[in-house]
Amino acid sequence: MAGAALIRAVAPGDLDALYRIALRTGDSGQDATHLYRDGALVGHLYAAPYAVLAPEFAFVAEDGEGVGGYIVGALDTLAFEARLEADWWPDLRRRYPDPGGDPKDWGLDDIRAWQIHHPRPPPTRVTDAYPSHLHINLLPRLQGRGLGKALIDRWIDAVAAAGSRGLHLGVSPSNHRALRFYAAYGLEEFRFPRPKPRPDTIYFVQDFTTPRPSPS
Repeated sequence: MAGAALIRAVAPGDLDALYRIALRTGDSGQDATHLYRDGALVGHLYAAPYAVLAPEFAFVAEDGEGVGGYIVGALDTLAFEARLEADWWPDLRRRYPDPGGDPKDWGLDDIRAWQIHHPRPPPTRVTDAYPSHLHINLLPRLQGRGLGKALIDRWIDAVAAAGSRGLHLGVSPSNHRALRFYAAYGLEEFRFPRPKPRPDTIYFVQDFTTPRPSPS
């Protein structure tokens, strides 16, 4: 353990750490380094654009070993998607060609490149009521110390003060640690009218327009 950790606003010099953490937690919370030829792809999608384009909603957890966790997100998901289309994806699309061939033959690098060319925002059923969204990751050394809850508390304070009506976040069904954590935090699983038998993403939500129940 590297001593007490502090939570602070993201700074431009944190970008390399965000890329590193995104990769080391990129396999349903586990280290994904061995799964990618280009380790920057995870951060290109899920960490860096938020720190660059929406730093007011980006915070890091730092201890004596450096930055070991982050929470990033967007106040208005659909507006942020438009910002990505204008200011983030064009350069990446030049660097990473849209993969061809049979998707069954793709590796993870190809899948992430396809996502850069074909971003898919969450369903409007989710974003209409819960317009803000977040991504949070902590390296193992910072887990189990209350920092996940503290980061989400800090982030919610920021987006709620900016006028958000609610948040959503997507979780892989295979990320069991994250599923337990979000449920324990008090987020509610979004229930679709016709749920898929095997969903590829589970959405958690929180409504800011009604008071949150006190923990029992």
